[in-house]
Formats: sequence, structure tokens, C-alpha cells
Amino acid sequence: MIVLGVILLVIGFVTGINILWTIGIILAAIGLVLWLLGTTGHAVGPRPHYW
Repeated sequence: MIVLGVILLVIGFVTGINILWTIGIILAAIGLVLWLLGTTGHAVGPRPHYW
């Protein structure tokens, strides 16, 4: 999810499409939160970890 967010950020920045930029920021932020929760030992959904 983090990688997809970064890709959308780059595409949105290069093409000037603001909706891609916004979706990229949201996906990257959600991916970072899930990654941080997974590394601290909290279960994320049905999984005991999240990569």
C-alpha cells in the first residue's frame, strides 16, 4: 500500500492531476500506520503482523 501510494504521488506530481496526489497521500499514510501497528506487535485485522 505504501508503494502504491508513492507511485500515485509521483504520477500525480508529474502530470499535475490533484486527485492522484490526494489518493497517494491517503494510501501512503494508511500504509505507514498499518506498518507501524504491525511492527509494534498489534494485530492488524486477522493477521498478527503486517508487512
